[in-house]
Amino acid sequence: MSDTNLIIQPGTWDRAGANFIDGGVNFCCFSRDATDVELLLFDGDDRVDPFATIKLDPKIHRTFFFWHVLVEGLPEGVLYGWRIDGPSNTRESGARHDPEKLLLDPWCRTVSDKLWDRHRAGEPGDNLATAMRSQLIRDDYDWEGDTHCHMPLADAVIYEMHVGGFTRHASADTEHPGTYRAVTEKIPYLKALGITHVELLPIMAFDVQDVPPKTASLGLENYWGYSTHSFYAPHPHYACDPARARDEFRDMVKALHRAGIGVILDVVFNHTAEGGADGPTINFKGFANEVFYHLDFIDRGMYRDYTGCGNTVNCNHPLVTRYLIDCLYYWAHDMHVDGFRFDLASAMARGEDGKPEYHAPVLWSIELSPELGRAHIIAEAWDAVGLYQVGDFPGFRWAEWNGHYRDVVRGFVRGDPGIIPDVATRIAGSSDLYESRGRLPANSINFVTCHDGFSLMDLVSYNKKHNAANGEDNRDGHNHNISWNCGTEGPTDDPEIIALRRRQAKNFMAILMLSQGVPMLFSGDEVLHSKRGNNNTYCQNNDLSWFDWRLLDDNRDMLDFTRAMIAFRHRHATLRRNRFLTGKPQRDGHLPDITWHGTNLDDPGWDDGNARVLAFTLAGLEESDAHLHVVMNMWDDALDFALPRIDGRHWHKAVDTAGEPSVPEAGSQPQVGSAKVRVEPRSVVVLESR
Repeated sequence: MSDTNLIIQPGTWDRAGANFIDGGVNFCCFSRDATDVELLLFDGDDRVDPFATIKLDPKIHRTFFFWHVLVEGLPEGVLYGWRIDGPSNTRESGARHDPEKLLLDPWCRTVSDKLWDRHRAGEPGDNLATAMRSQLIRDDYDWEGDTHCHMPLADAVIYEMHVGGFTRHASADTEHPGTYRAVTEKIPYLKALGITHVELLPIMAFDVQDVPPKTASLGLENYWGYSTHSFYAPHPHYACDPARARDEFRDMVKALHRAGIGVILDVVFNHTAEGGADGPTINFKGFANEVFYHLDFIDRGMYRDYTGCGNTVNCNHPLVTRYLIDCLYYWAHDMHVDGFRFDLASAMARGEDGKPEYHAPVLWSIELSPELGRAHIIAEAWDAVGLYQVGDFPGFRWAEWNGHYRDVVRGFVRGDPGIIPDVATRIAGSSDLYESRGRLPANSINFVTCHDGFSLMDLVSYNKKHNAANGEDNRDGHNHNISWNCGTEGPTDDPEIIALRRRQAKNFMAILMLSQGVPMLFSGDEVLHSKRGNNNTYCQNNDLSWFDWRLLDDNRDMLDFTRAMIAFRHRHATLRRNRFLTGKPQRDGHLPDITWHGTNLDDPGWDDGNARVLAFTLAGLEESDAHLHVVMNMWDDALDFALPRIDGRHWHKAVDTAGEPSVPEAGSQPQVGSAKVRVEPRSVVVLESR
């Protein structure tokens, strides 16, 4: 295509990005201090030189701080980028304008990284041969009547998964492994598992080359995706046709919705792929570095890093706040996403001076946005430098990844003594964190494992991390794992240890599904996938991380148990209460909503520093609902637990993590005929009234 075919008009500033309108394509970007702006157009994703370079006249193509131009005659598929000249007084002002760098449009919907070289992008000089480009794709998608999945969060069971890794393994047997389309092929599995929402690790376009040099030298790459560069664009590597990534993502969402499964995105608004002072220039650094990032107060050439990733997004600058809110609205409205989980969300609570703000504009704008009013919003309520806000995150509607729940339940199942009061509080919905501020049990996202840390199998198989494969001399990853290897570190042929590990895994899964709040499980835990002790597989795009579908047969008992526990939770509304438990009867003559016990009734041993057991009776919500009696024995010996009497009903054993099967089929659940029930060592028993 020749630039002689192009007709240039002033364009408009009221819609950022590149948008097809009547008459052509309107391009618009923000750069407050730019002095010269050029738009470069390419007719292929492998073309180094542009077929047209359009220089914008500030008298015609600038309105306020926006630069804009309308180009007639451009077809779909054209790629483009910006070049910005202006101040580059990094130490004094923080500006990093560089006219030699081709910049990605921060609002682009489709991105090509075919030529991308991260190392070259961080060096001085022209980067046309190694830069990413934005691509023009028309938006005429047919949703076919699709609507959001508006399930209350209290009824949700969340499944955290990696789009690529879920189907990349050869055993997945999918037509397009590692893609949005392949996830669609596996929807029957997700539906049978019983989960209500998938929480997808980052799918906004990220830099796969963003790993330390030594890690890169081992042939490893950024796998998890916490290195976003284009917040509006779906990651192209998960698409069969990168140019159609947006529509392939939508196809996946539409198919999940048809199966009754909601979609939650893991959003990385706390930092970007541009890193610190020695990182590459991709987009934001070249457009408005001093606006988009937290910079050092004295040396504006340095970045304040609250994320451990080299930079921190200045979320509460008015322009950045608007950019992020518009981005969320785009994913909710145009892409039909049902919710968002915000990585290191406490970094977003920091004001422009870096100090935490309870009334942080970006967080309250999300909370109060009418357009996002029905979207689930979930915070990882901490950052990398010590700001920990679990139970105290700004706002009311925000749910939180409950790190207290994770740590206490891990310690209890490991056998740590003297934490029974805290265990009870976590299982009951963490009222100490949420109730006094008018929040609800659903504000607590309960989890035992997630992408970051040990898998469930490794949690019961390793005492220490084994991360040497990452190329960082085992320095990376958490050291405080609260794990127990059951007697041997790593793989073993000892049948007693193998049996104990499986029982411990079932204990974790049972407690998770029996707790008030919202359970989240990590993909692969239901089939005991092991990452061989690596608790930081951020760079392992291989079978260490990938879901191994052969495990569905190898560990069928764990898969069946997980399905049964999820179904059990769905069946009993008393496990999904939307108000906190009180210990008082719900109606006259009725059982208290919850009663706590130990081996003896009404004696939970709150003050017993050696206690490793806990039991509780949970009343049904309605008169016709079953009551539940849960017994958890984390001693190494079998114990007898007294059972409460219930008029006109009998107790039936519905779950026994030490039993075979662990969850008897409906109609075959044995009645407990005595006043006590024996609970085997390190096991959980659930009785159901009939």
